[in-house]
Amino acid sequence: MRLRTTSAVAGAAALALLTGCGAADMTKQASPFANAQGARTVTLSVQSWVGAQANVAVAQYLLEHELGYRVDTVQVDEVPAWDALSQGRVDAILEDWGHPEQEQRYVEDKKTITAGGDLGVTGHIGWYVPTYFAKQHPDVTDWKNLNKYADLLRTAESGGKGQLMDGSPSYVTNDKALVKNLDLDYQVVFAGSEAAQITQMKQFAKEKKPFLSYWYTPQWLTEKVPMTEVKLPPYKEGCDADPAEVACAYPVTPLQKYLNTGFAENGGSAAEFLRKFKWTTQDQNQVSLLIAEQKLRPEEAAKKWVDGHESVWKGWLS
Repeated sequence: MRLRTTSAVAGAAALALLTGCGAADMTKQASPFANAQGARTVTLSVQSWVGAQANVAVAQYLLEHELGYRVDTVQVDEVPAWDALSQGRVDAILEDWGHPEQEQRYVEDKKTITAGGDLGVTGHIGWYVPTYFAKQHPDVTDWKNLNKYADLLRTAESGGKGQLMDGSPSYVTNDKALVKNLDLDYQVVFAGSEAAQITQMKQFAKEKKPFLSYWYTPQWLTEKVPMTEVKLPPYKEGCDADPAEVACAYPVTPLQKYLNTGFAENGGSAAEFLRKFKWTTQDQNQVSLLIAEQKLRPEEAAKKWVDGHESVWKGWLS
């Protein structure tokens, strides 16, 4: 979620255009609709996690059904999304978890990207255990006691150590450095994706097995599998400046929107709408649950939310 993409992995990531005609390589080809002057079209970047998909689904539905725009979506990893936004290959990012280097380069220096305001949702990454395990062993919620439970958290993939489960290798994570610098008897094991991580956690929860996982809020799964955060050493400004020396918790991050500057200046009612788009964690989780758990198509989930929250979104159109 953010926040979440390492530059090495992100640099090699492809951008996939999600249209009815199939996938296109967006690293070399721009959407013909992005930043087109005078055209009633908008191209939105959509990240791989469900919360980001929920944002885009609702924004797309309202842009199309209330404002009469055509909307395309482009699936882009986090850091490449900034490059695509700067170049006008997408018009907006609706959920960014904090990328200071990109903000400095594109917002402050080049001015090719313009801040679009708060999304209204606050994000946080941390280490979590299922609440049923925390109730059995209350002291597991302090990182200083984690080694005491390493044997209980060992898996076939963790090489004789306790397992710290991460999701996609493309997400920003300090976990390997934290394990090393806090002298923890754990091995970081990547599930491969958010979906694979969710599948594993749901299976562990079904069997009431303990697990320790990198996780984040907001996220719809916590409605189904209650989790309790493990307290890491407190976050202080600059404590994560050197990735190799990190020994502190992840920060709390008010999630932000960003617009291509040309679109921000010339995007008319669409750009104004996206600036005003602001909802709560509860709103986002509601749509995310419809998509991920009830298997509604994003458009169907968006319509269901829109039908029940007119008093919220009407303000985005005024």
